[in-house]
Formats: sequence, structure tokens, C-alpha cells
Amino acid sequence: MTKYRLIAVAAMVAVIAIFALATDIAPWRIAVGVLVAAVLFRIGYAMLSGLAQPVPEPPEAGTLRKVKLVYRCSICGTEVRMTAAATEDPEPPRHCLEDMDLVSPIE
Repeated sequence: MTKYRLIAVAAMVAVIAIFALATDIAPWRIAVGVLVAAVLFRIGYAMLSGLAQPVPEPPEAGTLRKVKLVYRCSICGTEVRMTAAATEDPEPPRHCLEDMDLVSPIE
């Protein structure tokens, strides 16, 4: 265990002991409550730290290739025209949770 995890576990045990002595609530209920709070805190912290990631640098000028591709959704019929891509044969975009079908040929 790392130093911080050991401190966190010791803090949780101390909170459980204090609440168990101060109230009539069963110690296992207090332990479950503390563990649920710790899990929720960890999930919230992970979500917020994920939002704090820096935006990746844009590609250098000239790395995008000009393409003329038209894709159509086979479910709803929506069409998308792709004019620039990182590769000459890009992956099809997704719509209605499915890959779109290529309508125009690759030139």
C-alpha cells in the first residue's frame, strides 16, 4: 500500500470507530456508508480530473488531406460529406450507432 492509501484506510477506520461509539448505529452500517462515500468521491475525482486534461495539439498545417467522400446512414438516411481527413482512406463516421456507408467512390 502506498503512504496515502494507508492514511486513507486509517482515517476510515477512525471515522467508523468514532461513529460507532457516538451512536447506536451498527458498525458494519457505518463501514458501508464510509466505503460508499469513498467510492463516490473517487469516481467524482476521476471524472473531474478527466475534464482537466489539456486539449491535444492540432495537427500541423498540411497533414490533413483533401478528400471528397460522401457517407450515408443506412438506418435514417442522413448524409455526411467529408472534405478533409488525416489519411486518404479514413474510417467511416458513425451515426445511429452504426458505421455509415460510403456513397461516393474514392478518387
